[in-house]
Amino acid sequence: MGKNTGMRFAPLLFVLFLSACAGGTPGSVPSPEKTQKETLVLTPTGFDQLPGWTQDDLTNAVSAFQKTCTRLLKIKDPDKNMGSDDRWGKIAGWQTICQNFLMLSDTSPSAVRGFFEQNFAPYQVSSGDNPEGLFTGYYESSLQGSRTRKAPYLYPLRGRPDDLVMVDLGLFRDELKGQRIAGRVEDGHLKPYQTHAQINAGTLPPDQDKPLVWVDDPADAFFVQIQGSGLVELDDGSLMRIGYAGQNGHPYYAVGRELVKRGVMPKEEVSMQSIRVWMDKNPSEAQRLMETNPSYVFFREIEGEGPIGGEAIPVTALRTLAIDRSLMPYGLPIWLSAEHPDPAQPRMERLMFGQDTGGAIRGAVRGDVFWGHGPEAEHWAGLMKSKGQYWVLLPRTTDVK
Repeated sequence: MGKNTGMRFAPLLFVLFLSACAGGTPGSVPSPEKTQKETLVLTPTGFDQLPGWTQDDLTNAVSAFQKTCTRLLKIKDPDKNMGSDDRWGKIAGWQTICQNFLMLSDTSPSAVRGFFEQNFAPYQVSSGDNPEGLFTGYYESSLQGSRTRKAPYLYPLRGRPDDLVMVDLGLFRDELKGQRIAGRVEDGHLKPYQTHAQINAGTLPPDQDKPLVWVDDPADAFFVQIQGSGLVELDDGSLMRIGYAGQNGHPYYAVGRELVKRGVMPKEEVSMQSIRVWMDKNPSEAQRLMETNPSYVFFREIEGEGPIGGEAIPVTALRTLAIDRSLMPYGLPIWLSAEHPDPAQPRMERLMFGQDTGGAIRGAVRGDVFWGHGPEAEHWAGLMKSKGQYWVLLPRTTDVK
């Protein structure tokens, strides 16, 4: 998480394994061939054109949008644009809608649906003239761990080093919104930080190597970096929630892509589950495989509700969608219509909110569905690689160009 910027990631995703970046690790840096922005086109339509619009039970969509509204109402400058340009509307318009939404006394699905129809207009999102894109899934990892190093808890999840400098390039140029670099300042210059392999080899300065918690499985330690958040069951019976705190600035290299390159498995068979099975069967090679990915994620302990997405608010299962932050702003209501990862299930047609991001989430029609926590969430997130479309809901006062 996102997000970062949240969890992230960033994701477990089919594309996470095959693309150059990770989903659900929001601080990860896209590979050079992925940084060119796509043309995002908004086409006005009507709510009667949204497939399944009247069928979604919007009960838990209320709390998800309330979290976004609480953040938007804290923005001091109402004349600012919601995003990098004015087609997403002004903050003032969003704040008016949010004030009214937070005062809703009737939050039944039909009343909430009526509120959105009254205050928003839907626009189909296309990449150029193509409205179809890829939708993947991510989840909150489950791990077993200890606050102290002892068998079998031998694999650290590290806290963010003090000397790690992360730069949000969008603060310097609008066209770089959603892109980041990171490193260490040496002699007045920002230099690359240690890679994943170098960090594992113990090359961090001793005062910068800060294990936050120790877990019992190296693969779990690797995959939670891709997801960007996790819930650790500690050896004393307590629970520890961890979230994304930073990333070393190196681009994510997909381990599934590496297995395909080696001829271990065909592209069509790559999933979180198949990669995990291969690692379990090949423990002596698993670390070398993981270290072909130079990206490394640092964590922090989270008190209270979580996990935290890139919007800096808690994400909601099956309501939070990670988006490409270089193309659209956080907080947008989004109507999703995508294939369910179970072919026997009907399409996923539901109201989502763009509350997170991830390094693999690149493209005008691209999203990452947060499935929540637990074995079922992990299962479906790992399998999701769905074709779909989506529509953004914008205030009716917005002059979309």
